Amino acid sequence: MKKINYRRLVPLVILVVIFAVILRSSIFASYVVDGESMQPTLYDGNLLIVNKVVYNIRDVGRFDVIVFHANEEDDYVKRVIGLPGDEIEYTNDKLYINGEYVPEKFLQVDGYVQASDNHPYTKNFTLTEITGDKVVPEDQLFVMGDNRGDSYDSRAFGFISMDQLVGKVDIKYWPLSQTKLSFGK
Repeated sequence: MKKINYRRLVPLVILVVIFAVILRSSIFASYVVDGESMQPTLYDGNLLIVNKVVYNIRDVGRFDVIVFHANEEDDYVKRVIGLPGDEIEYTNDKLYINGEYVPEKFLQVDGYVQASDNHPYTKNFTLTEITGDKVVPEDQLFVMGDNRGDSYDSRAFGFISMDQLVGKVDIKYWPLSQTKLSFGK
């Protein structure tokens, strides 16, 4: 049996660990949800894995759950509602994009109460009323939290730039009982 030369093995192991850490931090990021704006999809304290390179490979999709730089200190997690060129309107708790009704099935999770007869879950608005623009501009996104009554989102701060994107939320891994691997339609 050949004796293992640990002097050669240790530098190799260190190099592999350093490479793994660099690769991990450039491809994925870990985030903690802070607040209630994405309920019922994400709850305060959920831990997330964000894919930082996916949008180098494909375009942002409608209803993707994303993380973006809101300012120099804060990153927000929201859902993409409007893509460049989209005309957006909410009427009677229904989303209309370019004049067509688009169901939002992700808002109907585990019996989560969305609206009552007297209080709509998402108040009526048009993109023009909110932003002054008829359509989402090129290289911009219109984002909203799933908790429409308690979300600071594009209805308040306007469009976000594609340059602000950190990435797409791929995995919710904590608590383990709520682990989820996909956030979309």
